[in-house]
Amino acid sequence: MPFRSDHIVHFPTLASICPPRATRVFAWLIAVTLSVVAAILFLVPWVQTSAGTGQVAALDPEDRVQDVTALVPGRVERWFVRDGDRVRRGDPIARIVDNDPNLLARLAAERAQVLAEIAAAEQAMAVAQIDVGRSGQLLAEGLAARRDYEASQIKVADHRAKLAEARAKLSRVDVTLNRQSAQTVRAPRDGRIQSINAGAGATLVAAGERLATLAPEAPVRIVELMVDGRDIAVIRPGRPVRLAFEGWPAIQFSGWPSVAHGMFDGRVRSIDPSAQATGLFRVLVEPMPGKLPWPDTDYVRLGAKVRGWIQMETVSIGYELWRQLNDFPLEFRRPGDETKGVAPDPVVKVKK
Repeated sequence: MPFRSDHIVHFPTLASICPPRATRVFAWLIAVTLSVVAAILFLVPWVQTSAGTGQVAALDPEDRVQDVTALVPGRVERWFVRDGDRVRRGDPIARIVDNDPNLLARLAAERAQVLAEIAAAEQAMAVAQIDVGRSGQLLAEGLAARRDYEASQIKVADHRAKLAEARAKLSRVDVTLNRQSAQTVRAPRDGRIQSINAGAGATLVAAGERLATLAPEAPVRIVELMVDGRDIAVIRPGRPVRLAFEGWPAIQFSGWPSVAHGMFDGRVRSIDPSAQATGLFRVLVEPMPGKLPWPDTDYVRLGAKVRGWIQMETVSIGYELWRQLNDFPLEFRRPGDETKGVAPDPVVKVKK
Protein backbone atom coordinates (compact mmCIF):
# COMPACT_ATOMS: atom_id res chain seq x y z
CA MET A 1 0.00 0.00 0.00
CA PRO A 2 1.23 3.57 -0.58
CA PHE A 3 3.42 5.25 2.05
CA ARG A 4 1.25 7.73 4.05
CA SER A 5 2.13 10.25 6.78
CA ASP A 6 0.26 13.06 8.43
CA HIS A 7 3.26 15.30 7.82
CA ILE A 8 3.23 14.97 4.05
CA VAL A 9 -0.50 14.98 3.29
CA HIS A 10 -0.03 18.30 1.55
CA PHE A 11 2.53 16.75 -0.85
CA PRO A 12 0.59 14.47 -3.15
CA THR A 13 3.54 13.58 -5.33
CA LEU A 14 5.66 12.52 -2.38
CA ALA A 15 2.72 10.65 -0.87
CA SER A 16 2.28 8.70 -4.10
CA ILE A 17 5.85 7.34 -3.98
CA CYS A 18 6.10 3.84 -2.57
CA PRO A 19 9.85 3.09 -1.76
CA PRO A 20 10.77 -0.58 -1.39
CA ARG A 21 11.01 -2.02 2.10
CA ALA A 22 14.70 -2.89 1.65
CA THR A 23 15.44 0.75 0.84
CA ARG A 24 13.70 1.94 3.97
CA VAL A 25 15.58 -0.61 6.10
CA PHE A 26 18.89 0.39 4.54
CA ALA A 27 18.16 4.06 5.19
CA TRP A 28 17.40 3.31 8.82
CA LEU A 29 20.65 1.32 9.12
CA ILE A 30 22.62 4.23 7.70
CA ALA A 31 20.97 6.63 10.13
CA VAL A 32 21.61 4.35 13.11
CA THR A 33 25.21 3.74 12.01
CA LEU A 34 25.87 7.44 11.67
CA SER A 35 24.40 8.04 15.10
CA VAL A 36 26.51 5.29 16.67
CA VAL A 37 29.67 6.54 14.95
CA ALA A 38 28.98 10.09 16.12
CA ALA A 39 28.41 8.84 19.66
CA ILE A 40 31.67 6.87 19.54
CA LEU A 41 33.62 9.82 18.16
CA PHE A 42 32.42 12.23 20.82
CA LEU A 43 31.78 10.00 23.86
CA VAL A 44 34.30 7.10 23.80
CA PRO A 45 37.61 8.06 25.50
CA TRP A 46 41.02 7.54 23.91
CA VAL A 47 44.40 7.66 25.67
CA GLN A 48 46.89 9.62 23.63
CA THR A 49 50.30 7.98 23.33
CA SER A 50 53.73 8.89 22.04
CA ALA A 51 55.20 5.82 20.41
CA GLY A 52 58.90 5.06 20.20
CA THR A 53 61.35 2.23 19.64
CA GLY A 54 64.51 1.46 21.53
CA GLN A 55 66.41 -1.20 23.41
CA VAL A 56 67.06 -2.62 26.85
CA ALA A 57 70.09 -1.09 28.57
CA ALA A 58 71.75 -1.12 31.98
CA LEU A 59 71.21 1.77 34.35
CA ASP A 60 74.54 1.40 36.17
CA PRO A 61 77.56 1.99 33.86
CA GLU A 62 79.36 -0.90 35.59
CA ASP A 63 76.54 -3.25 34.52
CA ARG A 64 77.03 -2.51 30.83
CA VAL A 65 79.09 -4.60 28.45
CA GLN A 66 82.73 -3.64 28.99
CA ASP A 67 86.08 -4.44 27.42
CA VAL A 68 88.82 -6.25 29.31
CA THR A 69 92.08 -4.70 28.13
CA ALA A 70 95.76 -5.54 28.39
CA LEU A 71 97.53 -3.76 31.24
CA VAL A 72 101.04 -4.12 29.78
CA PRO A 73 102.37 -4.57 26.26
CA GLY A 74 103.43 -8.03 25.20
CA ARG A 75 102.02 -11.25 23.77
CA VAL A 76 99.18 -13.44 25.04
CA GLU A 77 100.76 -16.61 26.32
CA ARG A 78 97.62 -18.36 27.60
CA TRP A 79 93.85 -17.95 27.71
CA PHE A 80 92.06 -19.09 30.86
CA VAL A 81 88.50 -18.64 29.48
CA ARG A 82 86.44 -19.31 26.37
CA ASP A 83 83.45 -17.60 24.82
CA GLY A 84 80.40 -17.97 27.06
CA ASP A 85 82.30 -18.87 30.24
CA ARG A 86 81.08 -17.44 33.53
CA VAL A 87 83.71 -15.67 35.60
CA ARG A 88 83.85 -14.21 39.09
CA ARG A 89 85.58 -11.01 40.10
CA GLY A 90 89.34 -11.64 40.13
CA ASP A 91 89.30 -14.79 37.97
CA PRO A 92 92.19 -14.89 35.46
CA ILE A 93 91.30 -14.26 31.84
CA ALA A 94 94.65 -14.21 30.05
CA ARG A 95 98.36 -14.21 30.74
CA ILE A 96 100.58 -11.75 28.86
CA VAL A 97 104.32 -12.23 28.54
CA ASP A 98 106.85 -9.63 27.53
CA ASN A 99 108.69 -9.89 24.25
CA ASP A 100 111.90 -10.35 26.24
CA PRO A 101 111.59 -13.59 28.23
CA ASN A 102 114.49 -12.57 30.52
CA LEU A 103 113.04 -9.17 31.41
CA LEU A 104 111.86 -10.16 34.88
CA ALA A 105 115.23 -11.73 35.72
CA ARG A 106 117.09 -8.61 34.62
CA LEU A 107 114.73 -6.39 36.58
CA ALA A 108 115.29 -8.50 39.68
CA ALA A 109 119.09 -8.23 39.22
CA GLU A 110 118.81 -4.48 38.71
CA ARG A 111 116.76 -4.17 41.89
CA ALA A 112 119.39 -6.13 43.86
CA GLN A 113 122.09 -3.82 42.50
CA VAL A 114 120.09 -0.73 43.51
CA LEU A 115 119.60 -2.15 47.00
CA ALA A 116 123.36 -2.64 47.28
CA GLU A 117 123.91 0.96 46.17
CA ILE A 118 121.47 2.16 48.81
CA ALA A 119 123.22 0.15 51.51
CA ALA A 120 126.61 1.53 50.47
CA ALA A 121 125.27 5.11 50.39
CA GLU A 122 123.75 4.73 53.85
CA GLN A 123 126.99 3.37 55.26
CA ALA A 124 129.04 6.13 53.62
CA MET A 125 126.68 8.77 54.95
CA ALA A 126 126.90 7.29 58.45
CA VAL A 127 130.71 7.46 58.33
CA ALA A 128 130.54 11.02 56.98
CA GLN A 129 128.27 12.04 59.84
CA ILE A 130 130.79 10.60 62.30
CA ASP A 131 133.48 12.71 60.61
CA VAL A 132 131.27 15.77 60.97
CA GLY A 133 130.94 15.14 64.70
CA ARG A 134 134.69 14.54 65.10
CA SER A 135 135.58 17.65 63.07
CA GLY A 136 133.16 19.74 65.10
CA GLN A 137 134.73 18.58 68.36
CA LEU A 138 138.25 19.28 67.09
CA LEU A 139 137.13 22.68 65.86
CA ALA A 140 135.74 23.50 69.29
CA GLU A 141 139.07 22.51 70.89
CA GLY A 142 141.04 24.56 68.37
CA LEU A 143 142.76 21.51 66.90
CA ALA A 144 141.15 21.64 63.40
CA ALA A 145 140.41 24.30 60.85
CA ARG A 146 136.91 25.41 59.96
CA ARG A 147 137.60 24.39 56.36
CA ASP A 148 137.94 20.73 57.40
CA TYR A 149 134.69 20.93 59.34
CA GLU A 150 132.84 22.42 56.33
CA ALA A 151 134.36 19.82 53.98
CA SER A 152 132.98 17.01 56.17
CA GLN A 153 129.52 18.60 56.04
CA ILE A 154 129.72 18.78 52.25
CA LYS A 155 130.55 15.07 52.13
CA VAL A 156 127.43 14.28 54.22
CA ALA A 157 125.24 16.31 51.83
CA ASP A 158 126.83 14.57 48.84
CA HIS A 159 126.17 11.11 50.29
CA ARG A 160 122.59 12.14 51.18
CA ALA A 161 121.99 13.17 47.54
CA LYS A 162 123.40 9.86 46.27
CA LEU A 163 121.18 7.99 48.71
CA ALA A 164 118.09 9.89 47.51
CA GLU A 165 119.01 9.16 43.88
CA ALA A 166 119.43 5.45 44.62
CA ARG A 167 116.05 5.31 46.37
CA ALA A 168 114.38 7.04 43.42
CA LYS A 169 115.97 4.48 41.12
CA LEU A 170 114.62 1.71 43.34
CA SER A 171 111.14 3.20 43.08
CA ARG A 172 111.35 3.18 39.29
CA VAL A 173 112.48 -0.44 39.27
CA ASP A 174 109.64 -1.41 41.64
CA VAL A 175 107.10 0.35 39.41
CA THR A 176 108.38 -1.59 36.40
CA LEU A 177 108.24 -4.84 38.35
CA ASN A 178 104.71 -4.14 39.53
CA ARG A 179 103.58 -3.44 35.99
CA GLN A 180 105.16 -6.64 34.77
CA SER A 181 103.55 -8.56 37.64
CA ALA A 182 100.18 -7.42 36.23
CA GLN A 183 100.69 -9.68 33.23
CA THR A 184 97.76 -11.83 34.38
CA VAL A 185 94.59 -10.00 33.31
CA ARG A 186 91.69 -10.68 35.66
CA ALA A 187 87.92 -10.15 35.48
CA PRO A 188 86.89 -6.78 36.93
CA ARG A 189 83.52 -8.17 38.13
CA ASP A 190 81.15 -11.13 37.92
CA GLY A 191 79.78 -11.83 34.46
CA ARG A 192 80.09 -13.88 31.32
CA ILE A 193 82.73 -13.73 28.59
CA GLN A 194 80.88 -12.56 25.50
CA SER A 195 83.75 -12.64 23.02
CA ILE A 196 87.53 -13.05 22.91
CA ASN A 197 89.98 -11.26 20.67
CA ALA A 198 91.38 -14.45 19.23
CA GLY A 199 93.96 -12.65 17.13
CA ALA A 200 95.68 -11.35 20.24
CA GLY A 201 97.27 -14.73 20.89
CA ALA A 202 99.32 -14.64 17.69
CA THR A 203 100.17 -10.94 17.58
CA LEU A 204 101.66 -8.36 19.86
CA VAL A 205 99.26 -6.38 22.04
CA ALA A 206 99.72 -2.87 23.34
CA ALA A 207 98.71 -1.59 26.75
CA GLY A 208 94.99 -0.81 26.65
CA GLU A 209 94.19 -3.10 23.72
CA ARG A 210 90.98 -5.14 24.00
CA LEU A 211 91.46 -8.78 24.93
CA ALA A 212 87.88 -9.84 25.70
CA THR A 213 84.36 -8.47 26.15
CA LEU A 214 82.65 -9.07 29.50
CA ALA A 215 78.87 -8.92 29.93
CA PRO A 216 77.91 -8.48 33.61
CA GLU A 217 75.04 -10.60 34.89
CA ALA A 218 71.87 -9.52 36.73
CA PRO A 219 72.07 -5.83 35.74
CA VAL A 220 69.54 -3.21 36.77
CA ARG A 221 67.71 -2.77 33.46
CA ILE A 222 66.10 0.27 31.90
CA VAL A 223 64.64 0.93 28.46
CA GLU A 224 65.96 3.57 26.08
CA LEU A 225 63.15 4.84 23.86
CA MET A 226 63.73 7.15 20.90
CA VAL A 227 60.82 9.59 20.68
CA ASP A 228 59.93 12.17 18.04
CA GLY A 229 60.76 15.76 18.94
CA ARG A 230 57.18 16.82 18.20
CA ASP A 231 55.95 15.05 21.35
CA ILE A 232 58.97 15.51 23.62
CA ALA A 233 57.81 18.93 24.87
CA VAL A 234 54.81 17.49 26.73
CA ILE A 235 56.51 14.37 28.15
CA ARG A 236 57.43 14.62 31.82
CA PRO A 237 59.19 12.26 34.27
CA GLY A 238 56.74 9.94 35.99
CA ARG A 239 54.52 9.40 32.94
CA PRO A 240 53.31 5.78 32.57
CA VAL A 241 54.67 3.76 29.66
CA ARG A 242 53.49 0.52 28.07
CA LEU A 243 56.27 -1.71 26.76
CA ALA A 244 56.36 -4.58 24.27
CA PHE A 245 59.64 -6.52 24.42
CA GLU A 246 61.15 -8.25 21.43
CA GLY A 247 60.35 -11.95 21.38
CA TRP A 248 57.54 -11.56 23.94
CA PRO A 249 54.05 -12.08 22.46
CA ALA A 250 51.83 -9.04 23.00
CA ILE A 251 48.66 -7.42 21.66
CA GLN A 252 48.61 -3.65 21.96
CA PHE A 253 45.76 -1.13 21.77
CA SER A 254 47.49 2.17 22.43
CA GLY A 255 44.28 4.09 23.12
CA TRP A 256 42.79 1.42 25.39
CA PRO A 257 45.61 0.09 27.57
CA SER A 258 43.24 -2.06 29.64
CA VAL A 259 42.47 -4.19 26.55
CA ALA A 260 46.13 -4.92 25.72
CA HIS A 261 47.75 -8.25 26.59
CA GLY A 262 51.39 -9.21 27.05
CA MET A 263 52.41 -5.63 27.81
CA PHE A 264 54.57 -4.44 30.70
CA ASP A 265 54.42 -1.21 32.66
CA GLY A 266 57.12 1.39 33.09
CA ARG A 267 57.45 5.06 33.86
CA VAL A 268 59.55 7.84 32.41
CA ARG A 269 62.73 8.29 34.43
CA SER A 270 64.39 11.11 32.49
CA ILE A 271 64.51 12.81 29.10
CA ASP A 272 67.72 13.83 27.37
CA PRO A 273 68.08 17.61 27.04
CA SER A 274 69.39 17.34 23.47
CA ALA A 275 68.55 15.20 20.46
CA GLN A 276 70.55 12.31 19.11
CA ALA A 277 72.25 12.38 15.71
CA THR A 278 69.04 10.96 14.20
CA GLY A 279 66.99 13.89 15.45
CA LEU A 280 65.13 11.77 18.01
CA PHE A 281 65.22 12.29 21.77
CA ARG A 282 66.21 9.52 24.19
CA VAL A 283 63.73 8.79 26.98
CA LEU A 284 64.82 6.50 29.82
CA VAL A 285 62.07 4.23 31.17
CA GLU A 286 62.30 2.33 34.45
CA PRO A 287 59.98 -0.40 35.82
CA MET A 288 56.72 0.86 37.33
CA PRO A 289 56.63 0.16 41.09
CA GLY A 290 53.78 -2.09 42.18
CA LYS A 291 53.18 -3.49 38.70
CA LEU A 292 54.04 -6.80 37.06
CA PRO A 293 57.87 -7.08 36.92
CA TRP A 294 59.59 -7.18 33.58
CA PRO A 295 60.56 -10.59 32.14
CA ASP A 296 63.66 -12.24 33.52
CA THR A 297 67.05 -11.49 32.00
CA ASP A 298 67.05 -14.95 30.42
CA TYR A 299 64.14 -13.81 28.22
CA VAL A 300 64.80 -10.09 27.80
CA ARG A 301 68.52 -9.41 27.72
CA LEU A 302 70.57 -6.26 27.32
CA GLY A 303 70.29 -4.91 23.80
CA ALA A 304 66.88 -6.48 23.10
CA LYS A 305 64.57 -4.34 20.98
CA VAL A 306 61.58 -2.67 22.64
CA ARG A 307 58.53 -0.78 21.48
CA GLY A 308 56.99 1.67 23.90
CA TRP A 309 53.94 3.89 24.17
CA ILE A 310 54.15 6.81 26.59
CA GLN A 311 50.63 7.49 27.87
CA MET A 312 49.48 11.09 27.86
CA GLU A 313 46.07 12.81 28.17
CA THR A 314 42.67 11.13 27.68
CA VAL A 315 40.60 12.67 24.86
CA SER A 316 37.71 11.60 22.64
CA ILE A 317 38.28 9.46 19.58
CA GLY A 318 36.96 12.24 17.34
CA TYR A 319 39.47 14.72 18.67
CA GLU A 320 42.31 12.20 18.26
CA LEU A 321 41.36 11.54 14.62
CA TRP A 322 41.21 15.27 13.99
CA ARG A 323 44.64 15.69 15.60
CA GLN A 324 46.17 12.89 13.56
CA LEU A 325 44.72 14.24 10.29
CA ASN A 326 46.17 17.68 11.02
CA ASP A 327 49.49 16.30 12.31
CA PHE A 328 49.17 18.24 15.57
CA PRO A 329 51.22 17.46 18.70
CA LEU A 330 49.83 15.73 21.75
CA GLU A 331 47.35 17.49 24.01
CA PHE A 332 48.94 19.90 26.47
CA ARG A 333 48.06 19.80 30.14
CA ARG A 334 45.25 21.97 31.32
CA PRO A 335 46.11 24.81 33.72
CA GLY A 336 46.44 23.47 37.25
CA ASP A 337 47.25 19.90 36.11
CA GLU A 338 50.99 20.34 35.62
CA THR A 339 51.78 17.98 38.49
CA LYS A 340 49.20 15.34 37.61
CA GLY A 341 50.81 11.89 37.66
CA VAL A 342 54.16 13.27 38.85
CA ALA A 343 55.41 13.22 42.42
CA PRO A 344 55.45 16.83 43.71
CA ASP A 345 58.69 18.45 44.71
CA PRO A 346 59.27 18.81 48.45
CA VAL A 347 58.25 22.15 49.90
CA VAL A 348 60.95 23.98 51.78
CA LYS A 349 59.71 26.37 54.45
CA VAL A 350 61.83 29.41 55.10
CA LYS A 351 61.68 30.99 58.50
CA LYS A 352 61.08 34.73 58.43
